[in-house]
Amino acid sequence: MKSVIPHIALAAGLAIAASASATPVKYSLDPTHTQVIATWSHLGFSKPAAVFVIGNGTLNWDADNPAASSVSVEIALGELTTTVPALDRRFLGEGYFDVGKYPVARFESTAVAASDKDGHFTVTGTLTIKDVSKPVTLDAVLNGSHEHPMRKVPAIGFDATGTLKRSDFGLDAYPQAVADEIELRITTEAFATAKE
Repeated sequence: MKSVIPHIALAAGLAIAASASATPVKYSLDPTHTQVIATWSHLGFSKPAAVFVIGNGTLNWDADNPAASSVSVEIALGELTTTVPALDRRFLGEGYFDVGKYPVARFESTAVAASDKDGHFTVTGTLTIKDVSKPVTLDAVLNGSHEHPMRKVPAIGFDATGTLKRSDFGLDAYPQAVADEIELRITTEAFATAKE
């Protein structure tokens, strides 16, 4: 009987550890450390950029089963900046984002898959701009996941890249000067609401 007890205790301990490690964590994206940067070719000479900030964002992260993870983000279009005031006004107006009518863009993931490279993931989702929804695929990399040294709560950070066609969303003005393909570069930091 003595030889059985340690085995039972070990099995129970492993079960508890496995269940603890498999607990998904819900994070809120930090708008002050999250940016979406869009770049495009202008006449083949330069690659200007627009920086977007998020309004709200939630990441449900399951480290042991990334496929069970999800992300949902709202982008506050009215806060975009290109550092060129005249271009900002044009982007905010009816010819582009028409923020008076469509103040928010949204991204909702539909699938998360781990890649062959450690810490890299493919995030597939739906991007909605001006009530037009199209699929977008992002290549994401996990930068870090551990307790935040200042907030003392679990924190996580990712970078991601992707491309889209602006014409898919009705953002098709000046096609002779501005490339249709838009490159996306995203960086994000997120915090759990309480220490797990």
